[in-house]
Amino acid sequence: MMKELPIRRAADADVCLLLEGTFPFVRGGVSSWVNEMIRSYPDTRFAIVFIGSQKSDYAGVAYALPDNVVHIETHYLYEPTTADFTPRAAAGDSAAFVRSQQLHDTLRDPRNGRDAGALLADMIPMIGTSGALNEEQFLTSRAAWHTIVDQYEQFCTDPSFTDYFWTVRIMHKPLWQLARVAEQLLPAKVYHTVSTGYSGFLGALMHYRTGRPLLISEHGIYTKERKIDLLQSQWIRDNRGVFERDISRVSYFRELWVRFFEAIGKLAYDAADEIVALYEANRQRQVTDGARAERTQCIPNGIDVDALGPLVAQRKPRSNRVVALIGRVVPIKDIKTFIRAIFIASRSMPDLEGWIIGPEEEDPAYALECRALVESLGLSRNLKFLGFQRIDDMLPQVDVIALTSISEALPLVVLEGFAAGVPAITTDVGSCRQLIEGVDEEDRALGSAGGVVQLADPAAFAQAVLSLLADETRWQAAQQAGLARVRRYYTKKQMIDRYRALYDRLSALPDRARSGMSASAAQCPMHHHKPAGAAKEPLASQESR
Repeated sequence: MMKELPIRRAADADVCLLLEGTFPFVRGGVSSWVNEMIRSYPDTRFAIVFIGSQKSDYAGVAYALPDNVVHIETHYLYEPTTADFTPRAAAGDSAAFVRSQQLHDTLRDPRNGRDAGALLADMIPMIGTSGALNEEQFLTSRAAWHTIVDQYEQFCTDPSFTDYFWTVRIMHKPLWQLARVAEQLLPAKVYHTVSTGYSGFLGALMHYRTGRPLLISEHGIYTKERKIDLLQSQWIRDNRGVFERDISRVSYFRELWVRFFEAIGKLAYDAADEIVALYEANRQRQVTDGARAERTQCIPNGIDVDALGPLVAQRKPRSNRVVALIGRVVPIKDIKTFIRAIFIASRSMPDLEGWIIGPEEEDPAYALECRALVESLGLSRNLKFLGFQRIDDMLPQVDVIALTSISEALPLVVLEGFAAGVPAITTDVGSCRQLIEGVDEEDRALGSAGGVVQLADPAAFAQAVLSLLADETRWQAAQQAGLARVRRYYTKKQMIDRYRALYDRLSALPDRARSGMSASAAQCPMHHHKPAGAAKEPLASQESR
């Protein structure tokens, strides 16, 4: 049952969480993780800054706020707004726009020798309400106009200047909103963002404004997943004629949006004192995307194994077999591949049931398509949409966890299934292979906890399900491997202890002005482990990560 957001205000906080499209309004893996993190540190005073697209996109509060959340505020980047200034002709500060262009050039080509973080730190006063690069100057000054025209003539390969002009305006609008948020945001000992993107940009602003440390912990890689979204989006224009188009290249505006999120991601990495990934491949991706290796480390997700352990004993023999996909009904979870896999598998195992357990409200159109697919395949007897359910009630009834996603990081649902004695079949995304097969020799010695198949291959997925369910000895071995793996490597206590150490160390750092180089970078050793875009906003739920 959705609830109204309670009003909580404080003068300061120990940790300020910067959350884009997730807790407390959207259910899912990241939100669940944030909820558990806050509750794991009852003596830590948390502030929450929620960044969303439009207020109407969120039905209400999906999680009760823990008592140690002392402050919460919400900001919507694509709400219709009226400028709080009267448009008037102005020359603008040409020198300020030159500084802005230096930052853009550095982000476009880091080899030019400039430090993007230092440039942003120096520019923060300029983008403030009274600065030479404030929103009014960007929207109305001749200097801004000349800058946009110059950039169009130098770089744009799309023939429409009108679309370029409005794309640039729409793209930059949230940055001034976030600058205004930063001017008013309460002080905290540590600013912690669980992605780059808009919340990461706000984290960078707060880091440079206050001298306090910034912690980034990414479940998935934000820029990679925004790129997937943008390449699939229908609202981005391509005005090239049929003979001008090169099918091997994406349209200019699509590429521009991708570069935009890569750029603000790099600014967040530059500002961060510590950057956490869930597993090694993502840590390496962060470094490839611009994170300094010495600031990165891996902290895997952990779950409350002891709380889920009793569910193993609750399992009862049944005549039918159940394969459950537990997650939101959204395209990135590739629900349609799961439906087709159940259709194929049910022809060999008629009593097989597929359960889709998760909310459908995030993308209602996609959910309707999935239901229509079930009907068209005549699969209603074998496949059920169960909506949001308590996982403790469901897992004892499930024989296999299915994950057909096209992008994941380290999915909690697989770990929760393991702890409840349920093997998994997954696509080969994120850390799924290491969860199923193990990450090193010692881990692999525990055995396989299910199976891994390639993306968007329902036949292969169906065969993996049938092979596991038809061989009771193999199923029992997979169950034991999953139980052993999650108990040894993925406990909540391990995760909480490591984040507690991070919070304690970062909180103890002295305030200091920074110019691109964070204090911890020098102190910490290497860790081992409306035409063009007005139709739709590019901000998505972080639960896709």
